[in-house]
Order: sequence, then structure tokens, then C-alpha cells
Amino acid sequence: MKKNCFTAVVSLLCASALFAADGPQGTRWRIAPDGNPAIEWIVREGDAHRDHLEMSGLRVSVVVRYGVDADGGFRLNRNVVWPMLRTVPNNTHASLMRRFAWDVPAMIEADGEELRGERVRRIRFDGTLTVESDWESAGGQPLSLTRVLFPSVDAPVYCEKYVLRNGGSAPVLVEIPAARSVIRTRADKGVEGSYELVAEIRGDTTLTLAPQEEVAFGAFFGGRKAGERPSSLDMDTELAARRGLIARLQEDLVLDTPDPVVDAMFAFAKIRAAESIYATRGGLMHGPGGERYYAAIWANDQAEYINPFFPYLGYENGNRSALCSFGHFARYMNPGFRPVPSSVIAEGTGIWNGAGDRGDAAMIAYGASRYALARGDRREAGELWPLVEWCLEYCRRQLTPDGVVASDSDELEGRFPAGDANLCTSSLYYDALLSASMLGRELHKPAAQTAAYRREAAALREAIERHFGARVEGFDTYRYYEGNDRLRAWICIPLTVGIDTRSEETVRALFSPALWTENGLLTQSGDKTFWDRATLYALRGAYACGETGKTTDYLSFYSARRLLGDHVPYAIEAWPEGGQRHLSAESGLYCRILTEGVFGIRPTGLRSFDLTPRLPAKWERMSLRNIRAFGSCFDVEVARADKGLEVRVTAGDRVVCRRTIRDGRTLHVSLD
Repeated sequence: MKKNCFTAVVSLLCASALFAADGPQGTRWRIAPDGNPAIEWIVREGDAHRDHLEMSGLRVSVVVRYGVDADGGFRLNRNVVWPMLRTVPNNTHASLMRRFAWDVPAMIEADGEELRGERVRRIRFDGTLTVESDWESAGGQPLSLTRVLFPSVDAPVYCEKYVLRNGGSAPVLVEIPAARSVIRTRADKGVEGSYELVAEIRGDTTLTLAPQEEVAFGAFFGGRKAGERPSSLDMDTELAARRGLIARLQEDLVLDTPDPVVDAMFAFAKIRAAESIYATRGGLMHGPGGERYYAAIWANDQAEYINPFFPYLGYENGNRSALCSFGHFARYMNPGFRPVPSSVIAEGTGIWNGAGDRGDAAMIAYGASRYALARGDRREAGELWPLVEWCLEYCRRQLTPDGVVASDSDELEGRFPAGDANLCTSSLYYDALLSASMLGRELHKPAAQTAAYRREAAALREAIERHFGARVEGFDTYRYYEGNDRLRAWICIPLTVGIDTRSEETVRALFSPALWTENGLLTQSGDKTFWDRATLYALRGAYACGETGKTTDYLSFYSARRLLGDHVPYAIEAWPEGGQRHLSAESGLYCRILTEGVFGIRPTGLRSFDLTPRLPAKWERMSLRNIRAFGSCFDVEVARADKGLEVRVTAGDRVVCRRTIRDGRTLHVSLD
């Protein structure tokens, strides 16, 4: 086979353990040197660039479009989203949004004129976006302005803090305005009538700024329903709350490896995965975001991707949102076994089912059973059991004569062909059967029922091999559906659920020039489209089947590109569709590369799991600390030993398990 030149380049880039002061070669950002999870862009003369990122709170989200022009000036445009201010028609995309292009510094005067000659020094992101710039007053005194941009944790308000400092040797007369702009939307365009949007600068001060003295003020962008009291927020209190949330997320599920880029991206992925939860009338609902998907849930994004991750993080709002989402899907169980909707929208008041049956029942059964096991809460597991049962029975009724699961489409909803039965749906159903057999045992369900699930899983595994196993473009891997003759990214799915029959050739196909690009996996060979979710699944699956060395190079390369490249700092949805939006559940999938792929944690009971660590050859050790799953808080530490890997699991002061194992071996861990 022709040498994979790109793989060689990837390995060369990732092989170096040394990072220059500005980060790995070819990156714009670097990991901040202060020890906190943060990245920074040190802006040099002529270093022009534009980017966008999303930040969210319980009642607001914002996509900040920002950048630096060639002259050093900062450019900012905010698209603020209010998920619970519903518009007409009240469909999937009916969250009220407005763009605000206010140039706040242009409203400040220093020594009688506007601030002059901005030069951005540094942009930093640590869950808030901080911009540091140098200016001059009309009198020639050097000034600095720091902007801190962030959403309120629990109010429907996006916030900007400004700090102006006199860095010169003479006093500067400063005028900061008070400004207020009010928009009242059309009553007939709102589900609850007219909404009021208020953008305001709270300055209203004129003062003489002495040398080395500074003054702070704020700008707020809020929205409310008629009759609601306007928000009256304190900027420092809101900033402290945002930073407090980020700090709490960094206290649990702490990754520590020799790769600082992977550690940092994991830390950021926890933020994006957890922040995109909205306090709707239908309960806490995790939403993808991206200026389109709010106050709604999907069988793939929420049930399949993010919900099985939340127990490990232990974020209470995350676990509550997961249980809420499964509750919404459970409302649509029916005795006739008609398909459940793909999405429950509009704060739980409506549904979307525009792509027919996408294999949604398999997604829900997979996610609900894995969530219940990892959560370790018997009461919650009992609540979820009827939904798991129903979804498994639905899938059983969809089995074709070949023994695989029929569906109208898959999660790509017809963007690419999926045939009458696709590999993804059957693989998820297979995993769900195994998880349900373990969950049923924990809930003392009839032994005949759990045994039947195991038999059905074994039969399905054989059917997957017979029906989907094929030689495609020179690789002994899988066809995605009957008649498919081009490589597809989703051939990685069997690897993530323990089907390793064709793992070697499948991994070789995934990392071949036919699918792998500098942006991860193409959806289909010969196309240009990529969706990060496929890359994230593929990296997890490649680790799970033991392709550790090769996969680590690709993980390092991908992480550096997403965290420190030109579009940072999160996994993205897709390209060209959506302009590489920072959808939230993809960040959960990034974390699962580490929890389920590298550390190999597979739930087996409410208080137990299998552990198959995959320590890369370049790493001497790795750890996950304060894992909040299985009704406990515990650490997993893995270190290289003379005869394999030394694995230690501790819960507080108690050593749960300490063993030396050969690479690739599985430990069964019970936390009882």
C-alpha cells in the first residue's frame, strides 16, 4: 500500500515533547504558563485573525465573534441567545437572538477625545474571554484596557467587565458614559408576547485617573419577558460566580498525563460539556447550542453522547439534565411501539421527527443504560428501567431477516446515505443489550430476561459481522449499509462497543489517507465534509481495541489543532455545515476518549466497572482523580512497571484495588 505521508507528518509533529514558548509549531495559541487551565494568544504586530466561540449559562448563551485587525485593533460582535424567550413559530430554532455590535471603548473619552491607537497585547481564555490592549490618551499618556467577557451563571444576561488603567506619569481626565438601548420585540412574534432586550453601559462617571490608577465599569446585555423584573446585577458578583462554576468543574474528574495539551483540552471540554444546560419550564435541558439548538434535547446529542459522561464528572446539573431528558423521551413510549421522536423541543412542549426513525430507540437504550450504571443510583436506575426495556423491545421488533436493526436514517439525517439498516444503529443496540443485562441484574429483574438480552446480543454480534463485514476500498472492515462501497467514518462504532473482529483493518482504514485529514475524519471517502463526532468516536474506539501508540499521535495532533490552532478551544460540530460551531455534546465525546478509551472504564454494575488502561508508550504514568461515578468518588492511577502496568484505584484513604497487569488486560473493580 502507498505510504501514508500525512501519518508520517502527524507522527513527526506529535513526537516532540518540547513546546516552544508560543506552543507547538503551527499553532496560534499557547497554554498559559500560570498553572491554571487557560490558553492565551500573544498578539504580534500585523497578526490579524478572526474567530468565534460560545459560552453559556442557565438562561443565556452567547456566541462571541472576535478578532484582531492588521492595525492591532480588537473587533467584537456578540450574538446573544435567550433560549426561554420563545419566538413564533415555536420550533427547534425558536430561541430569541440578537446581535450587538456596540463598540464600548469608542464611547470613552480620555483627555477630551476618544481613546487612540489600540494595540491588542494578549487574548486569554479560561472559561471567560479576557482581552488586554494598549491605548493612548489625546494627551499622549499610555493607557491599558482589559475586557472580560462572560455569560451570567443564572441570569438571562451576558456581561462585559472593563478595566481602564493609566500607565503613564501624568493624570488623565476620563469620561465613561452611561448608555442604555432598549428593544421591545413585536408581540405577535413572541410565544409570550413582546420581550424586552436591554443593552446598557453602567459607567456614568468623570474622574481624573492618577498615574497607575484604574477604574472599572461594566456592560450588560439582558432579556426578559413582560412582567419580569429587570436584572440588576453586580459585575464582580457575576464574574465571581462564573469563575466559581469553572473552578468547581475543574475540581472533579481531573486528568493528569505527560501531555499538557491533552490535559488542557480535557479541562476545557468539561466546561463546554457542562455549561450548555438551560433552566426551561420542562426542567434542566442540556442543549447543543450553536445558535440553533436550545431548550431541546436529541436522542443522539443528549441520550447517546453526553448523558453517559455526566456521572463521571459529578456535576449535579448535568446529572439532573440527563434524568430530565430521559424522562421526556419516556413520555413517548407507546403500546403500539411506534417510533419515539428524535428530538423533544421548545422546553419540552413539542417534538421534531423530521428524519423519521434515525435509530433513536437504540441511542436512548444505549445512553440510558450506561448512564444508570455509571450513576450508581438505584432509585434513578429503577426509574429508567421501563424506558430501557421499551427501547430494546422496539429495536427487537425492527430486526431484519438478516438480524440487524432497520431504521429510516441515522444521526446524519439523510445528509449521507444510510440504507435501510446501518452499522451505527445495530452497534448501539448491541451495547445496550449488554448494559441492560447488567443493569437488570442489579435491579433484580428476572434472570430469564437478562439472559435473553445476552443471547440477543451474541446473535446480533454475529449478524453484524455477516451483514456489515466487507472489504471496502481495499480494507477488510465494514460497509455502513447494504450496497455501500465507500469508506465511512462510522465504521469506528463497533470498536467503541467491544466488537473487535475487524479492529486492525478498521483502524488502518480510519487513519488512511482515504478518511483522515488535518481536520480529522471525513464522513465519507472522496468527500470534503467532516463531523468531529466521528473523529471523537474513532479515537475512543481505536484505544478500546488496543491501537494505543498510533492513536496517541492522532489524539495529540487533533487536540493541538482544536485547542491551540485557529479555531479554539473546543471540539466542533462540522464543516462546511454550521461554520464549525462549538456544539456542547462533542466536548463530552472528547472526554469519553479518555475515560472510556485511554482508561478503559466500562460500567458493569451500579458499584462496579471493568478497567482496561491503555498507557501510551510515550507516557510513564496517567491518572484520573475525583471520578464521581458509581455512587462514589475515586481515583485511578496507572504507571509503567517492570512487568507491565501498575494500576491503583483509591477511594479516599481506602485502596480499592492495586494490581500489576500486562498491557491490554482488564481488571474488574468493585467499589463495595
